[in-house]
This record gives sequence, C-alpha cells and structure tokens, in this order.
Amino acid sequence: MTRNALRRAGAAMTWGLLISACSTASSPPTTPDTKPLPGLWQTYEQSLKKAKYIDLTHTITPEIPVWKGFGPSEFSPSVDPATRRAYSYAKDGFEATAYRLSTDQLGTQLDPPAHWAPEYPSIDELPATYALRPLVVIPVIEQLRKDPGYHLQVPDIEKWEERNGRVPAGAVVMVRSDWSKSWPDPELARQTTFPGVSLSALKFLHEQRHILFHGHEPLDTDTTPTLEGEHWLMHHGYAQAEGVANLDLVAETGCLIAIGYPKLQGGLGGYARYVAICPPDWKFGVAIADTPEAPLPRNDKVLQWDKTLGVRVRK
Repeated sequence: MTRNALRRAGAAMTWGLLISACSTASSPPTTPDTKPLPGLWQTYEQSLKKAKYIDLTHTITPEIPVWKGFGPSEFSPSVDPATRRAYSYAKDGFEATAYRLSTDQLGTQLDPPAHWAPEYPSIDELPATYALRPLVVIPVIEQLRKDPGYHLQVPDIEKWEERNGRVPAGAVVMVRSDWSKSWPDPELARQTTFPGVSLSALKFLHEQRHILFHGHEPLDTDTTPTLEGEHWLMHHGYAQAEGVANLDLVAETGCLIAIGYPKLQGGLGGYARYVAICPPDWKFGVAIADTPEAPLPRNDKVLQWDKTLGVRVRK
C-alpha cells in the first residue's frame, strides 16, 4: 500500500469511528443500569470523550491588532448606574466588566456574509448546523519561505488532496501560514504584505468541493486593492473565519472543529471560539480526563483590575 493510500485509510478510519459510534453496535456503551446509551451519547463516550482538544482562538484584549479604521477598544469595571460606583467583591459579592468594543471585527472572528452584503444572513441568522464540522488544514509554510505574501492557489489544494484524499463536502478548511505566531503585536494590523487566499482557490473550494467555509490566520482574506476574495465570498452568501490561531498544532486531516460565537442581533462579525477536536493519540491538545472541569480549580492568585493594562489579571 502506498503512503497516500495509507493516509487515506487512516482518515477513513477516523471518520468511521465517529459514524460507527452513532449506529447500534453489538456491544454499545451502557448506562449504570446496563441500558444502551441513546443516540449520539454513544459518539461522545466512544470518541469525543477520549479526543484531544486544541483551542484555535486568540484572547481578546484592548491591545490586540485591529484595523486603524476601527480604532481601539476599552475594557473597564462595570458600575452601578445609580451610584456610578464600580461593583466589588468586597461590597457587592461580585464584579463584572464593561466592554466598549470598537467593532465586531475583532480578534478571532466568524464573518457572516452580511458584513459586506446586507441581503445575506447576519451572525444571528447563521444556522445552528454550523456547530461541528470536519476540519481540513492546508499549510502554505514552504511557499511563504520564498514569498511572504503568498496566497493559497488551486494547485496547493490539489497537492493536499494527493496526500490526503478529497476535501470533504461541508468541511471547514483552514489555511495554515503561522502568521499568528507573532500575535498580539499591533504591527500585524499595519502589514501590507501577508499570507492570503486567492480568489481562484476560494471559488474552487466552494464551487468544486462545496465546503462550509474557509479560515485564515491574518485579519484579511487577501492583499488585493479591493479585497476581491472577501468581496466574492460575502456577495455569494459564504461566511469565513479570520484571525485563527494554533493551526500548527492540528493535523491536516482527521480532526473536527467546534464553532461557537455570540448571537448578536444584526451582527456583521462574530467574536468566535474555534476548538479543534483530534483523535486520542494526537500529540497535541488536552483530553477531558486530563483537565479539571467541574469544579474548576481554585487559583492562589486572584483576579484584580490592572489600571495600566486596562484588564483583569491574576496577582
């Protein structure tokens, strides 16, 4: 068996585990009273519970890179509107934070098509089916060593398919450039040369492979004067991910992606949370059994407002 065939077989096996977990097996997992687990609970017990989880999301702070046309954001303690006094743990038993965000195009994002085309869905109108998808990671690291402004091309996708098999319909395709390794340097938002995705590659992925959406690490799709790739996507009803992180920790095939974002009415951008879900034997990520979740761990350092940084930090 060739190396490519082995890779395809491995990818097929990964998805086969998820599919078989949804069907009635000869010895399905059982509840404490020996009843078979219902429906997708089997999928969780057999696959997702043992998987490795990798966060692909930047933390939002007032200092992260953002286009100068939007300007800076500001965090501050929430105040009682009656007294104008900030809530405190000591006096009120709780604290909260006020976020004055200059834009919904901030940090790791999910752009709905209404960002450019109001006749298409806004962030709150995206279907619930966006929640979980196969994840494809296509690297352009080698190309960027010769050209720091390289944009993904159709031949790059075809070479990826030679190694891994056809891009699955309905998948999320992330383009790995490692641009995000310099985050959160504010200079990133001022770069005019950065990795992108060509219009031809976007059309190929959507029209020939019928993906759900693509994503990239920079804050723009391409470096053309008109942002032609983003223009085409939005005016044809397609969403996209921007500002994605940690793609170097994810395999090219065999992982899923969980997609979360706030449901802001009429929102034209989304502060997204992307999490890669990889097979249990993957070398990166954390498994459910390996991290405390409920209760969450107590920290010897407590959160305190830092006036200089404009955020809460642990001290």
